[in-house]
Amino acid sequence: MKISRKELIDRYLKFFGSKGHRIIPNASLVPVNDPTVLFTTAGMHPLVPYLLSQPHPLGKRLCNVQRCIRTQDIDEVGDTYHHTFFEMLGNWSLGDYFKEQAIKMTFEFQNKVLKIPLNKYAVSVFGGDSRVPQLQKDDESANIWKSIGIPKERIAYLKGGVYESDNNWWGPAGKTGPCGPDTEQFFWCGKEKAPAKFNPGDKKWIEIGNDVLMQYVKDEKGNFNIAKQKNIDFGGGVERTVAALNGLDDNYLSDCFLPIIKEIEKISGKIYPKNDKERTIVALKEDYDKYEKEVIKAMRIIADHIKAAVFIIADGVSPSNTERGYVLRRLIRRAVKYGRVNLKLEQKSGFFTDKIAEIVFEIYDDYEILKDKKRILNILLEEENTFNKTLDRGLITLHKISRGKKIISGRDAFLLYQSYGFPIEMTEEILKEKGIKVDEKEFGEEYEKHKTLSKAAAEGKFKSGLADSSSTTTRLHTATHMLNAALKEILRDKNIHQKGSNITAERLRFDFNFPRKLSDEELKETENLINKKIKENLKVERQEMSLTDAMSSGAEAEFGAKYPERVSVYTVLDPKEKRGFFSREICTGPHVKNTGEVGKFKIIKEESSSAGVRRIKAVVE
Repeated sequence: MKISRKELIDRYLKFFGSKGHRIIPNASLVPVNDPTVLFTTAGMHPLVPYLLSQPHPLGKRLCNVQRCIRTQDIDEVGDTYHHTFFEMLGNWSLGDYFKEQAIKMTFEFQNKVLKIPLNKYAVSVFGGDSRVPQLQKDDESANIWKSIGIPKERIAYLKGGVYESDNNWWGPAGKTGPCGPDTEQFFWCGKEKAPAKFNPGDKKWIEIGNDVLMQYVKDEKGNFNIAKQKNIDFGGGVERTVAALNGLDDNYLSDCFLPIIKEIEKISGKIYPKNDKERTIVALKEDYDKYEKEVIKAMRIIADHIKAAVFIIADGVSPSNTERGYVLRRLIRRAVKYGRVNLKLEQKSGFFTDKIAEIVFEIYDDYEILKDKKRILNILLEEENTFNKTLDRGLITLHKISRGKKIISGRDAFLLYQSYGFPIEMTEEILKEKGIKVDEKEFGEEYEKHKTLSKAAAEGKFKSGLADSSSTTTRLHTATHMLNAALKEILRDKNIHQKGSNITAERLRFDFNFPRKLSDEELKETENLINKKIKENLKVERQEMSLTDAMSSGAEAEFGAKYPERVSVYTVLDPKEKRGFFSREICTGPHVKNTGEVGKFKIIKEESSSAGVRRIKAVVE
């Protein structure tokens, strides 16, 4: 069938809405109250407290389409299906329906609404874990699939398990928490008839959805206990599903990307082959394998990275050399690099990131990012201009280290890659004209060391646990709310608002709008006020109310967050205050029951975060 991105999203939300699911807002790409990941990487991230049994204000059945960023595979972008930015269809049952209803609803949507025929449909289920006898293969899910007409030859038990790779098991996100088997759905995209027996290793079978069946909770001892609240978490990639349903073997030919690709063609004067005829045209003029590796790959990278950059900037992130800002900077600079080197878009030909970004706004006009269009384009242009100068310096360095040599070391080549963003292909291409080679083996060794360290760092950020609700982080969470309120009072500025926060087991970090550095006296007064409120053992109360009532009651809202029509509100009650409370914020928690549990509050640093934004780091003892 033919279907557009917007049609898929509309049909999905209408279908699950008809099944009693309430639509929740699209959360920010910058995770709220979650220090363990740089970006929202799945629709379930904002729902972690509710997966852990906290009641959701909108009930037990939820759905949405969530924008996501995944950075672990940036180096893989350039093929037909890897993306940094993507949208995820998601529906959840929070202790309501479980396996049978979940599987049947997923199948009804994919078979009846999307019209995927049975002869092009297959599924996989959990094959058990040989190291954990308790976790047997998931015959229950397999039997449910059989009961609705899926032949046993089209049901694959994936081998592996909780501690092994490539298996149908999810979680926990951290060291402990909800987890369970999952069952994936696949669509046959081959031009020939689908084989009777499903082979998960055949790339013509494209995964279009995955039901995570959270029936266990892993504890600190490594035991898998049956969960008191069993959850369902369905996820399906929009880009992949649209491409599959339109019979495309390349996601960049779907309406999620094609308008951007066409703009890159226009800017570069090069062809992105969309059919056999255009492939023939290119092949008559070029070495097609080389063209695919250099030009087509570059177009995909530029399209993906600029799209991702637009959305990241829209959620308040600016290029920098740390954390989210560093990821953003890397994406923009990688796009510029491939534009200049592979597509020959010289600096003198003018800027190009803004022209490509313009098309992103057209494709995603159903998001609110349009209101920040001018700011987003300005940031892209500034970063492109800055990196063009860096590229020029890198070229000077390359000429210096290669002068008089027949081969340059892999370490020097890696220096160019790490310091100036030069890919090995770029270094080799420039030096080839001079008859100089690169020690590729040594470069590969240096690169693998770097990749291993980078991956470990990225995974470490995640492994600290989405569900980190330890005593210390809970105390710090409440302290962050109190800090927000105290700053307003001490600085006598009710327009101070949170511009970002990060809480780990060691400290809290709080960003807020303020035009100058705080004095030592102001910091001490802020610290003293918070400790005074802590000693008063003020009650911390949680309420559910409409968003309108929450805002009118004086509740603070998280910067950049989108809220459903009903929300959770945490209030630090204080009868001495005229309004009856010291702090009140819309938040998902967790928090202490009274301020006396927080401990002694101590500010350890105050500094600038960005223009007009200050940052405080603090601990509790």
